[in-house]
Amino acid sequence: MSKKASNFQKKVMSLGYRGKEIFKPLNTGRIDERVACVREWVANIFFYTKNGTTIMIDAGYNYDRLREKMGWLDIDPAGIKHILITHQDTDHVGAVERDSDHLFADATLYIGEIENRYLTGELRRKVIFGLYKLPMVVINNRKVLLSDGQMFHIDGIKIECMLCPGHTWGHMVYLIDDEYLFTGDTLWFGADGGYSFINSLAEDNELAKKSLAALEHKLRSRNLRPKIITGHTGWTDDLEFAFRYKDKVCNSLRKQKPHDPKAPYDGYDETEDTEEKARTVFLGRANAGFAKTRYISKSRW
Repeated sequence: MSKKASNFQKKVMSLGYRGKEIFKPLNTGRIDERVACVREWVANIFFYTKNGTTIMIDAGYNYDRLREKMGWLDIDPAGIKHILITHQDTDHVGAVERDSDHLFADATLYIGEIENRYLTGELRRKVIFGLYKLPMVVINNRKVLLSDGQMFHIDGIKIECMLCPGHTWGHMVYLIDDEYLFTGDTLWFGADGGYSFINSLAEDNELAKKSLAALEHKLRSRNLRPKIITGHTGWTDDLEFAFRYKDKVCNSLRKQKPHDPKAPYDGYDETEDTEEKARTVFLGRANAGFAKTRYISKSRW
């Protein structure tokens, strides 16, 4: 169902969220020398490269331009052998669903054991405040099931799994090399700080807020200050900004306040996402008042 679901979201959700400043994806490009991202309408997928190995974090929509945009970053889909999945929504797994273009048919998927229950049919994903059940996601790739707190390595890359239920029952975030935290749909960045992700799309908003508080506690108790990278609203390395409103939820029913001048009117408009920018600009933080996007030379890559 991913192709149908992807097209549905592009046509319908763009109307529903237009002007509300909810989706603020990064354009295709690089956060730094290790982390690159591709923009697929309102969502980002990420690539972490170290020691000649590139790990993909989430698999986006069933998106027709994925191969093209990966080419802007000089990443070959055939070279992707490992994909970390935060959760099973179609804007995070579309490229590996059964009706996809099979760019990553040989890749191993890593997914939380609780989240995998959606894929087996034991759980049904509910959205719109629990009123609507989404179609079951079908994936044929080899899977490795993960548990909360599990640590493992892929070619010298350290990966730690942290369960953050709420948006989905088994949502997992991934801490890589203690320096990068990929949070999927646990965090939403407004102009003034981080909130729990969109209220209408959560299985349990109260649980999601508790998960955010627990996540912040884990980071602070271990004196970790990673780059915090979200699926739809950019990144920051400022923990105070990231968790400022962890007890509040992004409200999908109204325009966001305070106004964010960087937020696109329609997140599905990709006219600003170009190969030239992907190859020449480091992507700035969500809290850009503290740091501006800076330009770099192609030789840096």
